Amino acid sequence: MIWITALLIGFLFALAVWFLLHREWLRILFGVLILGHAANLVILASSGDPRGKSPPITGGEAPFLADPLPQALLLTAIVIGFAVFAYVLTLLYRLLVEYEREELDQLYSDEGTD
Repeated sequence: MIWITALLIGFLFALAVWFLLHREWLRILFGVLILGHAANLVILASSGDPRGKSPPITGGEAPFLADPLPQALLLTAIVIGFAVFAYVLTLLYRLLVEYEREELDQLYSDEGTD
């Protein structure tokens, strides 16, 4: 199960980088979104022992307790990822409205005409 999770995380990171290297606004936006989800999966995968052992602070007395630190980090990462997504969405929408271009190559095509 750990290998499947690691392959999924690697695939999501590769897909996010592939989307970020495109020239279209929508694909860049999807790349940012997928990158955030991949980072959240990394935090979730590193959150503890997959065999269900208790956190080291309990000393083995409560086997069904979960470690709250990775959960807090994951919640914080989700909030920060949503804020970054909203910022990139606003930035890309503003660039699309301002310059009326759908690709990055078209954005710089009129630069030398002034």
